[in-house]
Amino acid sequence: GGLEIRKPLLLWINDGLMAVFFFLVGLEIKREFMEGELSSRDQVILPAMGAVGGMLVPAGIYVALNRGDAVALDGWAIPVATDIAFALALLSVFGARVPVALKVFLLTLAIFDDLAAIVIIALFYSGDLSTGALMVGLAVLALAVLMNRIGVTQTSAYVLTGVVLWVAVLKSGVHATLAGVLIAFCVPMRDSDGKSPLRELEHNLHGPVAFAILPLFAFANAGLSLPGVSLSDLSHPVTLGVTLGLFLGKPAGIMLFVGGAVLLGLARMPGSVTWLQVLGVSFVCGIGFTMSLFIGNLAFEHGNFEYATAVRVGVFEASILSGVLGYLVLRLTSRDRPSGTT
Repeated sequence: GGLEIRKPLLLWINDGLMAVFFFLVGLEIKREFMEGELSSRDQVILPAMGAVGGMLVPAGIYVALNRGDAVALDGWAIPVATDIAFALALLSVFGARVPVALKVFLLTLAIFDDLAAIVIIALFYSGDLSTGALMVGLAVLALAVLMNRIGVTQTSAYVLTGVVLWVAVLKSGVHATLAGVLIAFCVPMRDSDGKSPLRELEHNLHGPVAFAILPLFAFANAGLSLPGVSLSDLSHPVTLGVTLGLFLGKPAGIMLFVGGAVLLGLARMPGSVTWLQVLGVSFVCGIGFTMSLFIGNLAFEHGNFEYATAVRVGVFEASILSGVLGYLVLRLTSRDRPSGTT
């Protein structure tokens, strides 16, 4: 009938497959709040403060460099994001040479980053709203919540409901990837036998997301025509805003807010973690890659290619510089641990 979804392949990837990625992110966030690192107030404050600083300072740098261009200002959230997969992968290179508390700090901070990115997409990168489609979406979401409350534990029921929710959100004007997060929050943590439908679904999705969806997203969105890149692209305000926001703003904001929280007595540093190690992790958080590219696509999807090129150059520069410097700092501050230490 009148319902039609007509999109080019690129948008099927960005709106469709990335909804599955955000579904997995939603499952991880719920698990962490229910039973993981975010379930303890003492473990949350320090990385939460770091995440706030790691968002405000990069956004401020970008806005300061692009304040004269109303279109470019739409990209203010690009340097706010952290690619959690790349960040954790780099930290895992050091194995037991970095304390577990440092890995927990990075993981928790990155989760808050993802949560903030979800809120930013919902509030700032949604189009004109369709009241009818939005009401359908709210009704489907209410059904999913009811399923959770009455004890429906079959994950297939939530997946099918999620597909309907995705169509409704897509047609509502709110970005379709948010449907993945919303339905993930409805998946039950435990069933009557003590098993975890959420953990099972999360486990089953990790492989397809890591080895298919994210590489496909990168393949479709990260292409950059090198013959078309000039020195002016390297000095473009958008490029500089993204590069400096991620490479300098991220570590500066994280260190400033973490240091302030410790100084004011709001949180305390784990005994096994040094300030230089926190600095190294702060640089690692400047690896924006897939998340920054995704937000860049949303910010300039109706703009001209000039900004798309500037975003990609900035994200590549910042991710490479942040990864290399973060690795070097962690390499210098992480020594081989005594045999038997876990």
